[in-house]
Amino acid sequence: MPNSIAMEKKVTVKVCTGTLCYLMGGAELQLLPERIPAEIMNRIDFKGSTCSGFCNSPENGKAPFAEVNGKCIAEATVEKIVTAVREELGGVGYGSK
Repeated sequence: MPNSIAMEKKVTVKVCTGTLCYLMGGAELQLLPERIPAEIMNRIDFKGSTCSGFCNSPENGKAPFAEVNGKCIAEATVEKIVTAVREELGGVGYGSK
């Protein structure tokens, strides 16, 4: 079995559901599980998060915020989250969409 440890790796994705994030585009991110490419879908644990607090520090960037394995994604979009997930999974064998 080729690299079974890497094949079993899961990525945790948290989407901030705080008011600012929701209003700034996070509402679209609530549909994230429906927009994730099939080849990585079973490798992701999705979690909602009440206000993550990233908006309290300007150096974190702008809302909406998400986290991929604890890394802050500012101005989060489905595309940015998918890219970050693929990077966490090592990128090998995962097409662009």
